[in-house]
Amino acid sequence: MVTGPADAAGAAGAASLTLLHTSPVHVPVFEALRDRDHPGAVLRHLVVPELLERARTKGPDSVAPDLRDLLAGSGGPVLVTCSSIGGVAESLAPELGVRVLRVDRPMAAEAVRTGRRIVVLATVESTLAPTAALVAEEAERAGRPVSVRTHLVAGAWDRFAAGDSAGSLGLVAEAADAVTDADVIVLAQASMADAAPLTTTPTPALSSPAAGLAAALSAQPV
Repeated sequence: MVTGPADAAGAAGAASLTLLHTSPVHVPVFEALRDRDHPGAVLRHLVVPELLERARTKGPDSVAPDLRDLLAGSGGPVLVTCSSIGGVAESLAPELGVRVLRVDRPMAAEAVRTGRRIVVLATVESTLAPTAALVAEEAERAGRPVSVRTHLVAGAWDRFAAGDSAGSLGLVAEAADAVTDADVIVLAQASMADAAPLTTTPTPALSSPAAGLAAALSAQPV
């Protein structure tokens, strides 16, 4: 396990949050969002890539034991930025007494508010089912009927894993532009967020980092 950079100390009363990532590329993204939108908030980053690797090969439930240990030792609220394992992490929160928010929940709620026909794009197959289930859960909570379709963006994850973020984002944007008969597009993974401004489709393309961080911090006393 790699512990990412964290503020050594925050101002008295500042909101404090642990972020659990499965890729180190997310650390600067959320640090920049904090600096832009939530100055003074204290972020602690835990980076555990093997959780996603195992979820991809053995299924999300296979990471539950490790998540249980990580969440129990978090010392406070946790934002899980990996959509493949976020649902499993949330399910463990009640037994551990730790508040856990999956980064994509606010995005899913916004998608349900935006329209009935929802398309979920992902670059990792293990993300598709959890994200579709989350959208359905938010739709039921809101009492809004929705139709959810999922699509795996072929080749995008391989480029991301090889360090070609621009190439990966380009494939995601192309996939979003190819979507028809949808009211809203959900970019299921935090790593896909920068594809949104690259799209030319008039259909809204939602991403998770900014909304997820805002929700996690706003729920805390400051």
